[in-house]
Amino acid sequence: MKLISYFFSLWFGLLFSFILILFLPLQWLGLKLLGYKGHKAVVDFMNFLLVKCLLLLGVSVKYTGEKDLPPATTLIFVSNHQGLFDTPPLSWHFRKHHPKFVSKIELRDGFPSISFNLRHGGSVLIDRSKKKEALSLLSTFGKTIRANNWSAIIFPEGTRSKNGKPKPFAQSGIKILAKRNPEALIVPVTINNSWKLFRYGKFPFGLGSTISIHTHAPIPIQSMPIDDLLVKVEAQIKNAIK
Repeated sequence: MKLISYFFSLWFGLLFSFILILFLPLQWLGLKLLGYKGHKAVVDFMNFLLVKCLLLLGVSVKYTGEKDLPPATTLIFVSNHQGLFDTPPLSWHFRKHHPKFVSKIELRDGFPSISFNLRHGGSVLIDRSKKKEALSLLSTFGKTIRANNWSAIIFPEGTRSKNGKPKPFAQSGIKILAKRNPEALIVPVTINNSWKLFRYGKFPFGLGSTISIHTHAPIPIQSMPIDDLLVKVEAQIKNAIK
């Protein structure tokens, strides 16, 4: 299987890269000509294509769980993180809620389309080595999503789990977002099997898995003390990992 995966991984890599390069000028045009709405429309279509691109590897994405999340409401999606290919399916599936990522500063440059979207699409890029600055940026980000009725996606593990086994959740980022958005809902999300694309390392990609994204029922931030809420959210996410 690994030998065969080299062939499909090569074509997948070429197509994936082509999409990212193609959509870099399209994002710029969308932003310049139509502002936020134009840019978002381009990014949404790009994410749709990136998800479909996974079919070259025999990889499909299955969505389960909560389907009717409240519109025009700030949602804080809290998810485990298994790999690079978590983000396009999440962005595409939750597109109606204007999801913005809490991301690491290393993604600011060097990744066509991805970096541009993170810089110009409303996400926040933090340097984890500068804790005070990171907390300040998260606070500003929390205010921004509230003012615009956007949503946030945060991976509290801080990095991806290479074998699917979740790492401990950091709570400070979620607490800041919750403090700035007391009327928001926290939506736990469990991702399964995306780590299998990296079962051989960075290359080739693993073939024939199904990425599962399960959306748990939203929880009002004000429904319980924040520490109890975060314990509940972490347990829900991790208990659904297979």
